Amino acid sequence: MNNETEVQEQAGAAPVEETAAAVEVAAPSEVETLKAERDGLVDRLARLQAEFDNFRKREAKERVDFRDYAVANAVEQFLPVLDNFQLALKSQGSAEQLRTGVELILKQMEEALKTLGVTAVETVGAQFDPHVHEALGSVETSEHPDHQVLEEVRRGYRIKDKLLRPAMVKIAINHAQVND
Repeated sequence: MNNETEVQEQAGAAPVEETAAAVEVAAPSEVETLKAERDGLVDRLARLQAEFDNFRKREAKERVDFRDYAVANAVEQFLPVLDNFQLALKSQGSAEQLRTGVELILKQMEEALKTLGVTAVETVGAQFDPHVHEALGSVETSEHPDHQVLEEVRRGYRIKDKLLRPAMVKIAINHAQVND
C-alpha cells in the first residue's frame, strides 16, 4: 500500500485512507438529503391524491346538479300543459268543447317540446327508413310507391340528431314496382 500512497502523493491526490473517510462523512449528509427529498415527494403524492379525490367528488356533485337543473328546466315547460289538462278534466262543457280544449293542449305540448329542441320524425308520405321508422304492418296497394309510409300509428321523436324513439308506421307494398 505504500507504493500506492507514494504514487498518489506524487500525482497530487489524497491518500486512500483520507478519501474513504471523506466518503463516509459525505454519505450521511447525502442520505439525509435523499430522505428529506423522499419525504417531500411522499407528502406531495398524498396531497395530489387528496386533491384528485376532492376533484372527483366535486365533479360528481356538479354532474348531479347539472342533471337536476336540466330536468327542472324541462319540467318547467310542461307545467302549464299539466295545469290545462287539470282544468279540462274539471270542465262541464260538451264533448266538442272538450275536444277543442284537448287540441289546444296538444298544440301547447308540441310547443313545449319544440322549445326543448324535440322534433317529430317525418312519416306519412316519406320513404320508409329503418333508422327512424318501425314498420308495424304493410298495406298492398298500386296507388303508392313501394315502401312509402302510409299511416303513422305512433309518432317518433328526435332531439337534434339523436333519435329518442322511432315512429311506428304502416308501409305500402306495391308488387308492380317490386317486380319491375
